[in-house]
Amino acid sequence: MAAGGFCKLPSGSVVVALNLPSPAADGSAGVRVLVHARNRARALTRLRNLGLRAVYLRGNAAPPTPDEVTAVLHHPDGLIWRTAPTPDTVTVLELWHPIRALLGRPTAQA
Repeated sequence: MAAGGFCKLPSGSVVVALNLPSPAADGSAGVRVLVHARNRARALTRLRNLGLRAVYLRGNAAPPTPDEVTAVLHHPDGLIWRTAPTPDTVTVLELWHPIRALLGRPTAQA
């Protein structure tokens, strides 16, 4: 289960944001994942197809910010992530990464 939220765009599509916990039990920060899809169900299906089986969106407690929406809309895959900010960290945020970098999948070579 993950905290997160969504926002509906004027085109009818949605951007879903999820805060996923770190798989390490050392208390390290989790990740924030953004997905652009036609609807919420399809966004969650995209994540489940990548192997994130236990991902559910309950409520709208942490919807994507306007900057996050812009970032995911400008990414060709429409699926990005970065380390989730914690309250005790400085406001310097890292850049967004393609989901392949999180899952350890190789990028397509031309």
